[in-house]
Amino acid sequence: MTVEQTAAQTKEQTFAHTQEQALVVPDYDCAFLDKTLMDELRLYHHPVGVTLLFSDAEVDAFKQAHPDYCLPARPMTFCQWEVAARMQGKTVIGTVDKLFCTNAQVSFGWRDIDDNEVKSQLKYCRSEAQARRFLESKPRMERDAIRAVAVSPLASCTTLPHVVHMLTDSMQAYHLAVDYMAAMDIHPLPTQILMSSSSCGGTVACWKSGLMNYTTPCSGSYNSGKMERGDANVLIPGRQIRAVVARLMERIAAKGSSAVTRPGDFFPGADICKNCPLIHFKKGESSCPDCTKLS
Repeated sequence: MTVEQTAAQTKEQTFAHTQEQALVVPDYDCAFLDKTLMDELRLYHHPVGVTLLFSDAEVDAFKQAHPDYCLPARPMTFCQWEVAARMQGKTVIGTVDKLFCTNAQVSFGWRDIDDNEVKSQLKYCRSEAQARRFLESKPRMERDAIRAVAVSPLASCTTLPHVVHMLTDSMQAYHLAVDYMAAMDIHPLPTQILMSSSSCGGTVACWKSGLMNYTTPCSGSYNSGKMERGDANVLIPGRQIRAVVARLMERIAAKGSSAVTRPGDFFPGADICKNCPLIHFKKGESSCPDCTKLS
């Protein structure tokens, strides 16, 4: 277990012990988690389960558990693997030879940071020195620690994935963050925005930190990851997603709906100001009897 994972596990145990009343977390299966999140938060895409496969044995076991898996026909980006999962419902197993994006190769520990990688980041930075420093600060897997990365709709996961990655609008992200903070008993919730690698690096950061992250798209995921709708990334550690959904279900039972913005209404709730009866306008008087212009 890495230092980051040990720290995350300690945090998780601390959250559980600081609750005034224990949150009951049923053993939801992944299909229920997927359907609940899709239905109650009106997600546009399926949540994506990202599973890191650390050995050939784990790759083989994953293939046996997901016999309908697909392989990329040619090298492409990690963002594009996820497109197949969230939009088409496909389970994809990707390896370094099928990963075109060097940013993602660095994130997953399949490539070292070299001069070419630094040059690829110069559009973001003021100098090569800054680009290198920013790259070296990016969360990434240990070199060659994983053999493959699998992505699939959460509903298709036979076990909890390492990370659940959702594309949301800002209010969906807000609701997920509210339920996460309540379930995990943490506030405020820190977020991490990366210069690049929002999906691949964001996945690694989420898994290593053991915390939910809410972040923007990066330039690569905006284009190749089909995020032109202005979606945001919400990434939640897989071992915590049941607790988040349990808190969502607890709110629904108590308030009648999933909307925090207007409890009792279905998400997202009526878009009406609380003092709307006081917001009233009437037509103004004419400046003179024969004039149609308002004064």
